[in-house]
Amino acid sequence: MSAEEIRALMSAPGNDRLTWNTPLSEEHAAQLIAGCAPAAGARIADFGSGWGELLMRLVEAAPGSTGDGIETDPEAVARGLRLARERGIGDRVRFHEVPAAGHTEGGYDLAVSIGSSHAWPGGTPDALSALRAAVRPGGRVLFGDGFWEREPSPAALEGLGAEPDDFGSLLELIRQAEAAGLRPLQVTVADQREWDLFESAANIGRGERWASANPGHRLHAAVTEAVDARRTGYYGGYRGTLGLAYLVLGA
Repeated sequence: MSAEEIRALMSAPGNDRLTWNTPLSEEHAAQLIAGCAPAAGARIADFGSGWGELLMRLVEAAPGSTGDGIETDPEAVARGLRLARERGIGDRVRFHEVPAAGHTEGGYDLAVSIGSSHAWPGGTPDALSALRAAVRPGGRVLFGDGFWEREPSPAALEGLGAEPDDFGSLLELIRQAEAAGLRPLQVTVADQREWDLFESAANIGRGERWASANPGHRLHAAVTEAVDARRTGYYGGYRGTLGLAYLVLGA
């Protein structure tokens, strides 16, 4: 058995039950799309797009617009291409199997990155600078990133495998966006219900469902142990401590 096999069995990107690979509700997603307000014919890029659900909804909201999904996971890209064809926008949505930091095309009207700041060597500051460079003057950026809702306890840090300085406060995140030349137009955060549903459906839920369906598998005990550890880490650690902010920013 390997840690990679266990992570693959529990990973959110391979979970077709998920609409989004982030704590996000339908209502909240609609508010983000309205805040981004993509115009007809807009060029949109999503860095670390996963299967591109949010990218496709942005494209669907703007007649004649096109979307570039930048994603290295081939399983997620295959799902995204299938979804785009099924929705009749296969000719308007493309996927590029390259790292987010490796896609240097610019001139976009809207650049999106949700939970992918780790893809840049310098983390959040580098991600914000890259997104600012990717959009034309007057364009917009939709940036989703973590922050501490409150001082993290030792249990929260252990559950996440994190250090106290891995995240700052929400205000510090906003200030980082401003330092990159981006002005906040709309700031919202994932609420507790969005977090609970995401954790229940993603890693914890997928691992639990797999273990129930495969009682005799050689990885059953290891997956069950990993699910229990994740559940303990969330409900006994970082629930209510780690936040996810969605910033609609003007360039």
